[in-house]
Amino acid sequence: MKPGDVLHLTRAASPQFARPIFFRLIKVRVHLYTYDGWTWLDGYQLDEKGDASGRREVYVLKAGIKLLHSPHALRHN
Repeated sequence: MKPGDVLHLTRAASPQFARPIFFRLIKVRVHLYTYDGWTWLDGYQLDEKGDASGRREVYVLKAGIKLLHSPHALRHN
């Protein structure tokens, strides 16, 4: 994952995403200690048009993240 990537976060990434979101990554918080397989991410939650609707810091299971790579991928889902 790299800054600018768009992620689809669902319940597979964390129970907090019972309602899935799209998330544009700013950075992975590598200096925070977490449980094995989990990570902190900084980024923007995206609205249905792919525009940032709010900045968020989320704690997610790496294996549950769906990487879309490009902001344009959001419009094709």
